[in-house]
Amino acid sequence: MEISQYQIVLVNLDPTIGSEIKKTRPCVVISPDEMNKYLMTIVIAPMTTSSKKYPTRVEVKHENKIGWIILDQIRTIDKQRIIKDLGRLSKPEIKAVKEIIRETYVD
Repeated sequence: MEISQYQIVLVNLDPTIGSEIKKTRPCVVISPDEMNKYLMTIVIAPMTTSSKKYPTRVEVKHENKIGWIILDQIRTIDKQRIIKDLGRLSKPEIKAVKEIIRETYVD
């Protein structure tokens, strides 16, 4: 499966330790296409449907449900954890993700 940045994929995140987000859930691919093409790992941000509004979370609509991209739980995973493709973020959602990443990790 070809993986691209801002694609939504179903990922098995188990096993986890402590407060890491767990179970099989949708995740957004954060790593750029150049990395996704050549490495066996990708960088993802998990998604959830049960969250409060935090400055590090982006609200999105996916499969007719409101959910959040959890940018405070970004992690690197092996591509073997990916189960299937679920779609892609919209342009406004991508813009919001970029803004939160910039605010949280760059500035």
